Amino acid sequence: MKFLIDASSDARLAGHLHSLGHDVTRVGRDYPHDLEDTAILALAVHEDRVVITDDRDFGELIFLHRQEHLGVIYFRLVASDLAVRIARLDAVLTVCVDRLDGFIVVGSDDIKVASGP
Repeated sequence: MKFLIDASSDARLAGHLHSLGHDVTRVGRDYPHDLEDTAILALAVHEDRVVITDDRDFGELIFLHRQEHLGVIYFRLVASDLAVRIARLDAVLTVCVDRLDGFIVVGSDDIKVASGP
């Protein structure tokens, strides 16, 4: 699977995903740090990547502005502990593996998947 980690998300997730055999790029390392969210979604579509972010603005782009995407994993977590983020990401990759093309909201205790346009 191919992922693009937004600058708002924990960059250390890239190492974990890479260790699982995934192809991972990051805003701020592989792309300019100041990319607009619309450009990030367009780039992810062009490169067949699922976006990982902590930025809720992606939901507005997808649901209100109908911007094309191939999937977004949005972390809505209070805790910024890497172990918690990795555990929640692993849960997404296990429970939602067949729905990664949706808009996935990851909370501390739940995972919600909404189909986007």
